[in-house]
Amino acid sequence: MEEKEISYHVPVLLQESINGLVVRRDGIYVDVTFGGGGHSREILCRLDDSGKLYGFDQDEEAEQNIIGDPRFVFVRSNFRYLSNFMRYYGVEEVDGILADLGVSSHHFDDKERGFSFRFDGLLDMRMNTRAGKTAAEIVNTYTEEELANVFYLYGELKNARKLAAVLVKAREIKPIRFIGDFLEVIKPFAGKDKEKKFLAQAFQALRIEVNDEMRALKALLSQSLRLLKKNGRLVVITYHSLEDRLVKNFLKTGNLEGKIEQDFFGNVHSPFRLINNKVIVPSEEEIESNPRSRSAKLRIAEKIE
Repeated sequence: MEEKEISYHVPVLLQESINGLVVRRDGIYVDVTFGGGGHSREILCRLDDSGKLYGFDQDEEAEQNIIGDPRFVFVRSNFRYLSNFMRYYGVEEVDGILADLGVSSHHFDDKERGFSFRFDGLLDMRMNTRAGKTAAEIVNTYTEEELANVFYLYGELKNARKLAAVLVKAREIKPIRFIGDFLEVIKPFAGKDKEKKFLAQAFQALRIEVNDEMRALKALLSQSLRLLKKNGRLVVITYHSLEDRLVKNFLKTGNLEGKIEQDFFGNVHSPFRLINNKVIVPSEEEIESNPRSRSAKLRIAEKIE
């Protein structure tokens, strides 16, 4: 089991996140991003025989890592359906929810999945390969305006409109089906000294759109407020500014809009108490051993009402 986890994905901020999550050895916990199971295994190590852990993942390849433990239940689904499945299993409240929002190293290293510009292959990027539009379908069917919005909103690319226009022209000549086709069109827009960052932003934008990541995250956060018990913990690891900003504002205010509510004396009202007022980041040692952890940010909050 341990070798499989290492080959699939190295868990980020493992001890820091689980230390912040597990406050009751007999509690009910949810790992909504099961992946290789690294975080889940550590959670189970902290639970006694009456504890329970539910692991969510929509990727069928994650099922290869299912943990053979009577305290563990694997749920083959996107975490946006968290409440529905908890209701199905007869769980009204949980003691903690963990979300590691990063793409696993397994996905980046699998050239067949289309997540990385390091390989050629089909432009896919679906976390759930059994459903949904591929990145190629989006590139070939979205209008110029829709494509520009994707690259601007999710990739934060300033030249999003130019990028969208040239993709629309290119696909009129031949469909953009492979990573190589996509790179051939967009590479001229990357500066020589910033090519890797530009490509990462463009691929990030497509991946977020393909998997509807921002709406799924909003659904998860909203449901966590209803599902968590009083004193329950919400632990989230983010990797880019869009999701981190959303999580930060939600934990601070208790709403997705980040709208601050104050009492008569000007005190900010929130259903959460931040456990770490300062965001937790990986140590230099972790970054050196696992470079993909470089952009990770860990936020932990306790539900107080």
